[in-house]
Amino acid sequence: MKKSLLKRSIKFSIGIAVITAVLAAIFSVISNASLEGTSWYLGLLIVLFIVLIGVFFDMMGVAAAAANEKPFHSMASEKVTGAREAIVIVRNADRFATFCNDVIGDISGIISGAASTLVVIQLAAVFQSNDLTNLQFILNITLTSFVAALTVGGKAIAKTYAIHRSTEIILVVGKMFAFFDKKLHIKILPDLKKKKRKEIKT
Repeated sequence: MKKSLLKRSIKFSIGIAVITAVLAAIFSVISNASLEGTSWYLGLLIVLFIVLIGVFFDMMGVAAAAANEKPFHSMASEKVTGAREAIVIVRNADRFATFCNDVIGDISGIISGAASTLVVIQLAAVFQSNDLTNLQFILNITLTSFVAALTVGGKAIAKTYAIHRSTEIILVVGKMFAFFDKKLHIKILPDLKKKKRKEIKT
């Protein structure tokens, strides 16, 4: 491995670790604040929403890794919205997939597990049982198994769909980034021309 590539990889790894820590803290605060004082069924919906976020981002990461750059070049020549952004995503598929699958996906899994525990406590409080400890234990196992099955099953379906529909998915993601850039003036992806100049220099 070249020193420049290793240096760039280490720099990216440190950056992504910092981003993960910050996002994990933010998501944890938001989920705990959302679950506090809510009923168990609303809490369960929040847990399911967190799981769906993980599945959705996992699908985007797999689609980026599976997508081919060529179709987006023809779309870009026809001025299709989001095509240029899609090219940038595919060219940075490793980083994009790392962020979607590892950062957001893993954070969603951790947060959904912690949120499930809070839902179990809320649900156990509904049942006025003399043996509250065993009840929480049973509910915890049941809900944890359900969330795990939903997460794994959802990601399995999402991966299959992402592999076979990678072009369509990445184009939609590209359109989202184009909207953020042009309408909201929030630039998320690097400029394609700058990326080309860097590649020529290296």
